[in-house]
Amino acid sequence: MIRHFTSTGIVVANGSTLVHWHEKVQAWLAPGGHVEPNEDPVQAAIREVKEETCLDVTIMPTSPLPDISNLAQVIPPYTVMVENVYDTKVGEHQHIDFIYFTRPVNGSELAVPDGWHWIDRQSLIDEKPLKSPSGELVAPPEDVLKLSITAIDLAESAAT
Repeated sequence: MIRHFTSTGIVVANGSTLVHWHEKVQAWLAPGGHVEPNEDPVQAAIREVKEETCLDVTIMPTSPLPDISNLAQVIPPYTVMVENVYDTKVGEHQHIDFIYFTRPVNGSELAVPDGWHWIDRQSLIDEKPLKSPSGELVAPPEDVLKLSITAIDLAESAAT
């Protein structure tokens, strides 16, 4: 099985998270994409969020780093998901997806390009469907719902 490394940056601001309709997957997803050569997963998550949403973000740490000073460390993801993917170029393959929680850098404008939607925590809990480009009402998938709620909760607890 062919596998690609990807990074996702779940963006949280003001008790909401950001999703868009992914045409290939036919689902509401957070920003993310492939880890490029010579790029670590954190750099990929930050780059993908910027490319897709125009937002500058920072990673929200979800666990402390070990106290090690002789080597650089990459912030670990909240989790790593294995996603079965099909596309016409590669065929069946998997994405090993590093999931990071992010927030806009202080003072950033929260305006996003067309097609991106801020969804609040209660709408995520209620699994509220959004209108897809075809007009169909579709709720985000389970992973997006649960990870987004967790990211919002982490951001709110860090703010207090």
